[in-house]
Amino acid sequence: MNGLIDVISQIAAMAQQETAQPPTVPLDVMWKHITSLDLVEALTFISFGAVCLFYGWRIFKILVTICFGLLGLAVGVWANEYLIAGNVIWLAMICVIFFAILSIPLMRWGVSLLGALSGGILTAGVWLAMGLPEQYVWAGGLIGLIAGGMISFIVFKIAVILFTSLGGSTLMTIGILAVLYGYMVNRQQLEVFVFDYPWFLPSLVLVPMAVGIFLQHRFINTAQDWSV
Repeated sequence: MNGLIDVISQIAAMAQQETAQPPTVPLDVMWKHITSLDLVEALTFISFGAVCLFYGWRIFKILVTICFGLLGLAVGVWANEYLIAGNVIWLAMICVIFFAILSIPLMRWGVSLLGALSGGILTAGVWLAMGLPEQYVWAGGLIGLIAGGMISFIVFKIAVILFTSLGGSTLMTIGILAVLYGYMVNRQQLEVFVFDYPWFLPSLVLVPMAVGIFLQHRFINTAQDWSV
């Protein structure tokens, strides 16, 4: 009898520890950043997101260079914090310029990697929208990462469409949510949808992304002067 009680106690303790773990997706942190945007910033997100969503295939090289530059910025800040203690501004600027220049000869590889990453984010969003366990969202993302990577490295056009559609849809969603939160009468109702309905946010990103993929595919096929 005592042994059974000990087993039950251990199971209860393990359940409490799992419950106390922080959420896999830091939704509250993301929501805090979204709601802190003012009207001008939100409209900028919507405008630039619309361009990326529908015409990303025209400006994908600029977008890849920007992504490489942001990666260089992150590397510079990390190096200043853990490796080289100095002027973080100069170190970050040097890394941004270096990675931006590096993106030119590595353009095809960069696009393919971004396409693979977009595939992972896509399937992770579907995983969350279907209400599957959040702590295993990495499994859903891994499936899309592998599948998206294979397709992106084989068909370059798909990689371009994937990452530009995802980026544009994400920017538009952030801007729209910021506008709704700043000018809606009932903010609490919006927060209920965001935090209580797992399908809400992924759907806001995935539905425009699907539209962007469809339209960009048609635009590329009808464009005579488009080349990689």
